[in-house]
Amino acid sequence: MAARIAYALIATDLDGTLLRGDDTVSDRSRTALARMAGAGARHLVVTGRPAPRVKPLLDDLGYDGLAVCGQGAQLYDARADRMEWSVTLDRELAEAALGKIEAEVGQVYAAVDQDGVEGLTLIEPGYEMPHPTLPAVRVPGRGVLWEEPISKVLLRHPTLADDELAAVARAAVGSLATVTMSGPGTVELQPCGVTKATGLALAAERFGLTAHDTVAFGDMPNDIPMFVWAAHGVAMANAHHELKAVADELTLSNEEDGIAVVLEGLLGRDG
Repeated sequence: MAARIAYALIATDLDGTLLRGDDTVSDRSRTALARMAGAGARHLVVTGRPAPRVKPLLDDLGYDGLAVCGQGAQLYDARADRMEWSVTLDRELAEAALGKIEAEVGQVYAAVDQDGVEGLTLIEPGYEMPHPTLPAVRVPGRGVLWEEPISKVLLRHPTLADDELAAVARAAVGSLATVTMSGPGTVELQPCGVTKATGLALAAERFGLTAHDTVAFGDMPNDIPMFVWAAHGVAMANAHHELKAVADELTLSNEEDGIAVVLEGLLGRDG
């Protein structure tokens, strides 16, 4: 049966894509994913959230396979609750990158995701979490952010829009880190060369699959590398204009079961 389906690997972002605004997955989306699994396809979560912040969501989905977390910096085994692979952002480079950005735009507020399955999200004074359901620990000063290994840095600016901050950060940081924008109020620094595509490619290799087997769903610019890598990229109706520009297909929004609509179409064509 698996040979009859168009894509054997379904890579989905979470926020703004598979998840609705209340962090739930609709029954329609669950059913469509289950039907694809029954036809022989694998579902792979590819998210900017670090592994510790995604575990409850995976549990709710009954998801027990590999997941790409932390913008591609982590390959997490949900069944074993262990990290299969991870790469950290050098903390001295991260601090230097922040300095270069602040030299251009003035003070920014920073947070970090610590490495590991028990890693915390630490936020310095002035930083406000863009997603209120994600737990974070406020620390007294920036120096505390660098005390343990980290997978990425999150940035906010008091006045600049996300697109402006991301553009300035890319120009200022250069090869010190990869700069991404993964959601409203979420500009991030991650290890140089690490993207969702690198994590997706690693997971696909573990499954014995390739880019030609993969359909990817997303909503933000951090999903662009994933779309470039995959055979077919589907942007949600609520997606950022930069992602829509490189998408092969547009679907309905995350609130309107856009993923389910595409998967149901694939099942209808393939079955």
